[in-house]
Amino acid sequence: MSAGADTALEVVRAGALTTVQDLGRLGLAHLGVPRSGAADVDAHLRANALVGNAPGAATLETTATGCALRVRGEAVVAVEGARCRVSVGDVPAPWGAPVRLRAGQVLEVGAAVDGLRSYVAVRGGVNAGVVLGSRSTDLLSGLGPAPLRVGATLAVGSEADGEPAFATMGALRSSVTDGGAVGLSGAAVTEMSVAHHAPAVELPLVLGPRADWFTARALAALDGAEYVVTSESNRVGLRLDGLPLHWARAGELPSEGMVLGAVQVPPSGLPVVFLADHPTTGGYPVVGVVTHEGVARASQAAPGSRVRFAIADSRAL
Repeated sequence: MSAGADTALEVVRAGALTTVQDLGRLGLAHLGVPRSGAADVDAHLRANALVGNAPGAATLETTATGCALRVRGEAVVAVEGARCRVSVGDVPAPWGAPVRLRAGQVLEVGAAVDGLRSYVAVRGGVNAGVVLGSRSTDLLSGLGPAPLRVGATLAVGSEADGEPAFATMGALRSSVTDGGAVGLSGAAVTEMSVAHHAPAVELPLVLGPRADWFTARALAALDGAEYVVTSESNRVGLRLDGLPLHWARAGELPSEGMVLGAVQVPPSGLPVVFLADHPTTGGYPVVGVVTHEGVARASQAAPGSRVRFAIADSRAL
């Protein structure tokens, strides 16, 4: 099944922050344009694969509280990333599997219960306007479509490259009837939302390029150090509270290029892990760079959760 020309998604509930994301604006950092794109690229790719989309098709990235969408026409959707309750109308639907929607049905993506960001893929991709080669919303530069608002309509495109396997609503209703409904109870949502109950998320870190700006004691302590994710965190960066990393020298570092996963340390000593909407340059020293796997984990770290750095070999990048 391919999306019809009249297929669209109407925003019934926008959630705390829901944006359109794809693989981002690659190769434009020299112009001061951030990469942007999905914060958790792996989850974005899994969601697209489930509905038969090409990897670069645009998905919807929700934050913390999910969203709700009414389909016009017929559509195939899938939810990946942070685990959450998924339903179609009042019928529980599977997370991490494709679901066929009929005209007028409402897909409800609930609050994240294990992670922070969920990804909603629709077969054909979200057909938002392309800016500098990408449909991504960049919160730092303001490029791309605005975050979703209630009542907005999202066109569905044709960026599909294969047929998904379907989870039909009939099969879902059968699972409800026999007591095997897919979904999380309200009690489970409440219990899993308490961030401090979860173990610290490990972030593999390759030291450099400015590790020499830090004391030997700070570098030794960094391996295994735990930090709490603060409420100031966003798509630009994960702001952490915990052990300050003291500089070994005074003065200022000339601005230089920043990469995804860079751990920049301002004079406060409290690290910031740069995520998808990070600036292209910065003037504070970068003690190390979190690996691709670590960036995906960092993007799912909710405020109040804990992360732990683990020094890795440079080949991990």
